[in-house]
Amino acid sequence: MVQIQRRGFLLSASAILAASFAAAAQQAGKVWRIGVLRPAPDDAVFRQNFNSFLQALRELQFAEGSNLTIEYRLRAGNQQEILALANDLVRAKVDAIFALSAAAVSAAAKATSSISIVAVDLESDPIAQRFAAGLARPGGNITGLFMDFPELSGKWMQLLKEAVPKLARVAVLWDPATGPTHLRGAEAAGSSMRVQIQRLEARSPADFARAFESAAQQKAEALLALSSPAFNSARKEIAELAIKYRLPAVMPFPGFADDGGLMAFGPHLTSMFRQAGAVMAKVLQGARPGETPIERPTRFELAINLKTARALGLTSPPALLLRADYIIQ
Repeated sequence: MVQIQRRGFLLSASAILAASFAAAAQQAGKVWRIGVLRPAPDDAVFRQNFNSFLQALRELQFAEGSNLTIEYRLRAGNQQEILALANDLVRAKVDAIFALSAAAVSAAAKATSSISIVAVDLESDPIAQRFAAGLARPGGNITGLFMDFPELSGKWMQLLKEAVPKLARVAVLWDPATGPTHLRGAEAAGSSMRVQIQRLEARSPADFARAFESAAQQKAEALLALSSPAFNSARKEIAELAIKYRLPAVMPFPGFADDGGLMAFGPHLTSMFRQAGAVMAKVLQGARPGETPIERPTRFELAINLKTARALGLTSPPALLLRADYIIQ
């Protein structure tokens, strides 16, 4: 009896191995196609992060130029223009779409319910936006990384309050295309801290000058620039305007401090894109997005630019400096 069971087990194991080898052989000559959808042009900021995405894929045996091709759709535009780019990727018959930003995820979701979508979205609540039924089991064709933490807005406001103890008015630079999660969080934090919030809408760098002039007219004492692909690509311009209008500023992207902004606190983007590369590899290997848990950023950084602080006449509290991951002198 034992011998019969063992033989049956061996036959079953052999069948499974044979099926696995057959599947591997079938996939050996396949070239996967990934569509990259981003509502901002190609730039150095994007390339730095995207290279870490590609590196993660290479480590998991998906290499561009070998068994992987990339269809890029990188262009600033309104939601209808981004939807047109998403539809173009669907017509190109990509195997998966890498959607960067709330606008890109929304457009990709409208364009297809069958092609897998891996997101890097720093603004949306995936459940509230109906991108997913749940975090552990998204249930549809969308998975990836989301950072819908309204409490982060409170963290940004607290950093400004530490830098400017008598802070009473904060201008919040907000891209309406990104969704209201962090804006509402900033307004809630402002209410609890007795700090008045002034909304400044900006969809592109063309809106920055008007927004900063409005902040000056309303006598804003600091600036919070929320997450947006357009803002990330224009970090240096925002930093320069903040210094020009003498506004201590904080932004979610750590590179903002490198570009002259006072402070930055947010996810380490290259690490986040690396996470996304691992998720994409799972999808290309056959994992269903609906059964692949949505992930969160795992590494955050606080950066402070002391040169900018001195230019603004600020003295950074020692307790704040001790918490910084890196300081720019």
